[in-house]
Amino acid sequence: MTQVLHTERLMLRPSTMADLDVVHALWTEPDIQRFLFDDRTLSRQEASDFLAASDESFTQQGYGLWLLFERLGEATAPSDPSLTIAGFSGLIAVPDEPPSLVFGTRPQLWGRGYATESTAAVLRYVFDELGLEQVVADVDEPNTASIRVLERLGMVQTRRAIVNDRPLLYYTLQPTQ
Repeated sequence: MTQVLHTERLMLRPSTMADLDVVHALWTEPDIQRFLFDDRTLSRQEASDFLAASDESFTQQGYGLWLLFERLGEATAPSDPSLTIAGFSGLIAVPDEPPSLVFGTRPQLWGRGYATESTAAVLRYVFDELGLEQVVADVDEPNTASIRVLERLGMVQTRRAIVNDRPLLYYTLQPTQ
């Protein structure tokens, strides 16, 4: 059973293949793809492959990609079709490496703290419930908003590299002992 997560303002539910249309639409918004996909338009097939990998990761590791929704009181249900996706947060499984944190919110919702709130919920779950020992993240150096999110979460920068002609910063986080 995949885990639905709740915060004060958000409900996070695991993504499914039924979410392909809304996820693809979100990931092809220019302000999202600029940093998430290095300004490359993600194909529908690539989005489908990502959701399939997330589904497999939930089955195998207990984590994957959660979609986040603004909570509309206690009546907000994970399957409510009237909900509009606010963003996504989760972990990508990487063979022989710690999982990699990914997140993003609709540009219309930037500045509300949803990225920090949702990723903090995901991290609490994977550290406290799943017992993960480490999570990593990489971020484009010009993406100062995402860098601030990672730093608010307590992630520590470990290195910098140039990948595909873009400066990337790498971060890591281990649970507090």
